[in-house]
Amino acid sequence: MDILTGLPLYLVSFLLVLTVLVFVHELGHFLVARWNGVRVDVFSIGFGPELFGLTDRSGTRWKFSALPFGGYVKMFGHTETVIEANGSERPMTEPEKAVSFHHKRLGQRSAIVFAGPLANFLFALVLLAGLFMIYGQQFSSTQVGTVVENSAADEAGIQPGDRILSLNGQEISRFEEIAAIVQLGLSEPLKIVVERNGERVNLTATPRIIEETDNFGNTHRIGRLGIGSTGVGEVVRHNPLSALSAASEEIYRLTAGTLKAVWQMIAGTRPAEELGGVIRIAKMSGDVAQTGIVSLIGFAALLSINLGLINLFPVPMLDGGHLAFYAAEAIRGKPLGPRAQEWGFRVGLALVLTLMVFATWNDLVSLQVVDFFKGLIT
Repeated sequence: MDILTGLPLYLVSFLLVLTVLVFVHELGHFLVARWNGVRVDVFSIGFGPELFGLTDRSGTRWKFSALPFGGYVKMFGHTETVIEANGSERPMTEPEKAVSFHHKRLGQRSAIVFAGPLANFLFALVLLAGLFMIYGQQFSSTQVGTVVENSAADEAGIQPGDRILSLNGQEISRFEEIAAIVQLGLSEPLKIVVERNGERVNLTATPRIIEETDNFGNTHRIGRLGIGSTGVGEVVRHNPLSALSAASEEIYRLTAGTLKAVWQMIAGTRPAEELGGVIRIAKMSGDVAQTGIVSLIGFAALLSINLGLINLFPVPMLDGGHLAFYAAEAIRGKPLGPRAQEWGFRVGLALVLTLMVFATWNDLVSLQVVDFFKGLIT
């Protein structure tokens, strides 16, 4: 489906996924804030002017705002004073201090900030565990069915019939794990242990880097070993306990993979052009939605993990930046000075805005929007 003709599906899919993930993230902040006695003035989905909302019995205004790209929870008392409607400041009263975020203990403030990313990880855990219980998890044999001639696997001595036991010391139970490790690792050498005729054989292979276009037209640089599975596999439906265990392992794998990809971009081994922003997420939401609700739920789980992880990066303006300030406060025994915090947030804002602009440019180039406008003027 062309992205223009399918624009309603892309927008609805993207806004649905984003709204749910933002709500979950902010709900984590909200619940832990309320458990710690902090007054919450506003819970907003989106930014800008309010479209509609309601006020609950505790005085929190729950609302949807005009710009649906994010959200926030506004807590009472981020400073030692209260700013009146006319702009004047006054000291807090004792009852106000009791419900002020600023006057809570360091551990309480840290828990409130950490609760947002944690909520995203827990939400992903619930989504994946539910999928594994209802629809099952794919398990393919780790036995090698085919070896591509002159490939990295062929040169390393891997043979059809070998059963791969581990890669770089990590035990392998599914062929899908092999693909994930090799593709993400690019050309990193792999220490491979295989079982051949009842014996363990140690091998070393260096995957080749190729560019591959997925079903949605996105190009990726990946590692390629050059083996195929036997095609023998099954879909396993888990009970609640094993589903939670399998979902936890999947979250760990996806988190480690994301961190590795980010490091590869920093080190220059993975092109930064693969970094996508809001436009690419919107496109992928629509693309995935066309394949069915199961794929969309899995995609939402992946985005929830990434949202939680990115928010933990120690960059001012993000939750991780606040936690870094609290870590400094714990070490120093007192908060950083106002000037240091102000400069920290300025630098953090500049970094976040620069990253957003760069990611959006990548999106426009990836979708050939830049080429389209170049063609209009050349």
